[in-house]
Order: sequence, then structure tokens, then C-alpha cells
Amino acid sequence: MDMLFIKLEKNQSVPLYEQIYDQIRRDITNGKLPIGMKLPSKRKLGDFLNISQTTIEFAYAQLVAEGFISSKPRKGYYVQAIEELAYVQPVELTAKSILRKKEDMSIDFSPGQIDTESFPFSQWRKYAKDVIDESSQNLLLLGHPHGDSQLRQEIARYLYHSRGVDCTPEQVIIGSGTEQLMPLVIRILGKHATYAIEDPGYPLTHHVFFHNDRTAIPITVDEEGIDVRALQRSGATIAYVTPSHQFPTGTVLSAARRTALLNWASAQDDHFIIEDDYDSEFRYTGRPIPSLQGMDKGGNVIYLSTFSKSLMPSLRIAYMVLPPVLLDRYEKAFIHYAATVPRLDQHILARFMADGHFSRHLNRMRKIYRRKLQVLTEALTAYAPHLSFSGDEAGMHIIITVHTNTTEESLVEAANLANIRVYGLNGYRTAPMTGEPSFLIGFGGLSVVEITNTVDALMKCWHIEKSAESN
Repeated sequence: MDMLFIKLEKNQSVPLYEQIYDQIRRDITNGKLPIGMKLPSKRKLGDFLNISQTTIEFAYAQLVAEGFISSKPRKGYYVQAIEELAYVQPVELTAKSILRKKEDMSIDFSPGQIDTESFPFSQWRKYAKDVIDESSQNLLLLGHPHGDSQLRQEIARYLYHSRGVDCTPEQVIIGSGTEQLMPLVIRILGKHATYAIEDPGYPLTHHVFFHNDRTAIPITVDEEGIDVRALQRSGATIAYVTPSHQFPTGTVLSAARRTALLNWASAQDDHFIIEDDYDSEFRYTGRPIPSLQGMDKGGNVIYLSTFSKSLMPSLRIAYMVLPPVLLDRYEKAFIHYAATVPRLDQHILARFMADGHFSRHLNRMRKIYRRKLQVLTEALTAYAPHLSFSGDEAGMHIIITVHTNTTEESLVEAANLANIRVYGLNGYRTAPMTGEPSFLIGFGGLSVVEITNTVDALMKCWHIEKSAESN
């Protein structure tokens, strides 16, 4: 089958890929798509619906992850028998999960990778051993539902000195990840809250709103960050933002818009800002960007962050800082909840931070990533004027824009054929845009030695030659 009619509402707040996913899932459940039927290829369905192949890829990836369809290499996608499906918890859809079912690539420019070789294993191993050796039977029992006090004290102290976040340890809630904390925030904000999300933005968070039946309105991001005037016109009551290093563009929210955003939040009792400060530790030029929470005088900012980039993704420790009015709601709503992070891990991290190893590790990693960024920008500069880059002031990825008439989908496909994984910016938008293609180029997981060669390999598969000045 080369065609599959799907009614798309491009003016709705629900992203197109979610509309496609939802209709195919319903049609499979209702028997309208028979078992074993082959679905249209991503290219053919994209052409038929006049949307990007990346959007189809998002929808198919979620259907594969939940078991509604299966992917057969070199053959395509096929409808699975519902009665054969065991219960599968829906997998959060992220830009990285789109390609997860594909074979491993030899080069991966993932923005989510870290430098694993530089992790301080010896110190971490020592603290793990000490905590286990010294632990009483008390650590075998459930601790405080918000997280153990030792870790919450260290986080509050660290946030004040590094990010200007003004909070008490009691305001800190520890969880096993942003995707675990966000549904809790959504519940205490109430069923009638309407969310403004950055466009482009972080797909996993957008999916959390969708699965919790909350209205999410995309708001354009430009060179100054989220468009606050558009936010004011949208009717949203909650703004989810990444102001210090916008994901994925790398834009820093301007001072004027910071003020306007805080004024918007303080104008109504039900207005709040969710500030995701996910990789604020790694800034390479100028002074650190202060957190919105530290500037907030009205108690309207919910602060979120994680140790995934600063330490390791597998640690599964994130945290949020709730303003007093929401902390009271949280305690009443989740009085019977238990902490989702093992107490042993909490105590290892608390000691690691208390003895100064966390700060020293961050300082060291900042230098390592700054060096990688320098090598990456030098390698890319050699290919000017065929491309340009931005977002190189902070974080572990930059945005490159290729000055060509070739589409983003075509360049992604060319890279995949060369065994290179790249991430197009349209994959992070609620609806794809035309124009010159842009890509996220992550450098955290690449060694300094690898960076130049990987850039050269990518440019070669795109048939982009170095400028005469660089030869």
C-alpha cells in the first residue's frame, strides 16, 4: 500500500506526528488495518500527506515501540496482531528514539551523549564502598518521600552558589528523571492548565503533556528565545522554557524577555513558569546566565534539572524546586508517595558533592568540552561558506545550517547511507519548516581525536568541499 489517508489538523496544538500515531493506533485496534498489512513507506506516506519524512518517522517509531507495528529490515513496516501483544509501557518518544531500531551507526552526533572516559570512577567507587560499609539497616528502609535530607541540602547549596537559585532544602524534590517529575508537576497545576511549549523544543516533554491529556501550544523561538508576546496572546497559563540554553537551538533568553516572562507569570495567580535548566553547567563564554528562579520575586517559577549531563545519564537522579504555594499542594497530593531514587545512590551522590568532588568534576569537564567545541568549530569553519553554525556558547551540541537547496530529509538519508547518524532540526519542531536544512551536532561523546575525522566524513557524504582558504 502506498497511500493511507489520515486527516491532519495543521492548526491544532497537537503535533502532526502524534495525530498520525493516534489514528494508526486506533485503526489497528478497531481492525481497520488488518494483521500483517504492510504500511506505506515513510517517503511515500510523507509525499501523500505532503509532510516531512521525519514526521512519519516519529509516528512509526512510537508505534514500533508500543508493539502495534513491526519493522522488518529492507522490507518495511507491518501491522502486528493485537492479541499477541503483551502489555508494553509506552516508550517516551524522543529525537534519539526515532533511529533506535536502526542498526548502530559508526558515527553518532547525538546531542545526548557524554564523555564517559573522563568520569571519576575511582572517587565514585570509593564513596560507593564507604556508603555500603558504613550503612545501617536504616538505609534498607524507605526514606523521606522528597528524597533524603543530606542530598537535598547539597543540591540547595550547589544551586545557590552556581545558579543563583534561592531555595531551602525542603523545596527540593528528588526524582528518577525529568520524565518522572513532570507528570507530578502537571497534576498539581490542575486539569485546566494550558501549557506553552517552545517550538522547536524537547520532544520528550511535549509527549508528557500529550499523554497526560494537557493542551500544549507551540510558541516560536527566535534569536532572543521564546516569543513572549506570542505567549501572552496564546491564552496559556504555564510556560515550559529552557532559558539558559534553549534546546535545541542553543539560544539564550534575552534580558528583556526574561523580565517580560516573569511579569507575565506574576500577573495572574494561576500563571507559572517551568524552567528546565538541563545543561546549565557547561557555559564556555561570558558570565554564567542566572536562573529565572533566582530572579523570581513572586514564587512563580518551578525549577527543574538533572545530573544526566553533569555526571551520567544512568544515575537517574533529577530534581525540582517548587515555590512554596506549589510545595503545599505537592505534599497534600502525594503524601503516600515514596522516593523513586534508591537511598544508597542518594547518599553516594551527597557525599560526592559535600567533599567537593562534584564541583571539581564539573570544572574539569568544562575544560574538556570547551576543547572539544573548539576543535569542532575549527573543523566546521574549514567548510565555510557552505555552512554556518550557532549555539556554541554553552551545552554539548551546536546547530549547523547547510547552505543548500537539498532538503533536510535527503541529507539525513545520505548520512545514514554513510553509516552516520545526524539529527535534523525539523525533528524537534511541531511542524516541519522549509528552507535551508539545520542539524544538531553533538560532540560530548566524541573524542578530540575523532571530531575532525567525523566532520570530514559527514561533509564527504554530503558532497561539501573545504574552502580554498582552508586547504
